[in-house]
Amino acid sequence: MATKVLIIKLGYSETLDQEIGRIPSLGDVLRTTPILWAFKEKYPDSHITWLVSQEAEPLLAGNRFIDRLMTWDEFIPFQLMKEKFDVLVNLEKIPGVCALSDMIDAWVKYGFRFESINGTYHAYEKGLNFIDYIKNKQTGRKTKTYWQQVLIEMIGVDWKGQGYILGYEPKSVEKYDIGFNHNVGKKWQTKAMSMDKWKELESRLLEQGYSVSWQEGLRDLNDYMEWINSCRLFITQDSLGIHIALALKKRIIGLFGPTDPQEIYLHSFGRSIYTRQECHLMPCYNPTCLTGLNCIEYLDTGEIVEAVNAILGAKKLSVAR
Repeated sequence: MATKVLIIKLGYSETLDQEIGRIPSLGDVLRTTPILWAFKEKYPDSHITWLVSQEAEPLLAGNRFIDRLMTWDEFIPFQLMKEKFDVLVNLEKIPGVCALSDMIDAWVKYGFRFESINGTYHAYEKGLNFIDYIKNKQTGRKTKTYWQQVLIEMIGVDWKGQGYILGYEPKSVEKYDIGFNHNVGKKWQTKAMSMDKWKELESRLLEQGYSVSWQEGLRDLNDYMEWINSCRLFITQDSLGIHIALALKKRIIGLFGPTDPQEIYLHSFGRSIYTRQECHLMPCYNPTCLTGLNCIEYLDTGEIVEAVNAILGAKKLSVAR
């Protein structure tokens, strides 16, 4: 019989951050998908069920490694508590979801469990590295491994740079040189470079002869993925867009301020550019700036243009200064 696997990743909490909320983090769901490679390597005959939030469901629909995609509602917990699984991995830190994970019948469990004494979350033995990873971020110690690597190694599989797996297959063709992914989620405004900086960057790139497209598909996730696919090079802050672009194997320039570029493995698709502002809190992972410095504003647009030229090939011999 096939090994029956259940993955719980709704997107309501950042897996390896201390944050727990109710605003779905779609990027956090997508960057969990490399774990599917690990399960298929360890359990080639596996039948995989994934429980996800309604908001993130389009990112997983059609995924070739997911045999059953379940969307969270008030009835789902009762069903899962009556099913039997061989393997369960819970990547949500919400206490109620952790309690549900504890009540589901499974031989092996990975990820987060319920801590009954404090009414919060902790980790199963096969997930204790998660706790160390989160503590290191809270204390300001720089992480030494990629976020995806921690997930893969939790399953007991070697890290090989396993990539994201997106179910949706865009139909668009490349028609823009560069896409500007200038919006970020509501809860992470510190990741957002100001519109003045984006316009400055656009001006410099237009002088170089590149075509520029501003973010599209703000109201429809499928339209958003089609737009990303239509860009030769994707310039983005640390948000959902960078994860979709990686899944689509687009060339990428990632812009980082309050978060650590080390957490995102870019494969060979691009490069990271991070702020030159020296702040003792960096990377702070705070959704609001505690110092008033707004580190993302110290990104050098000239450095971004040079990176564009290196990836796409300069259309002019010199970069306007």
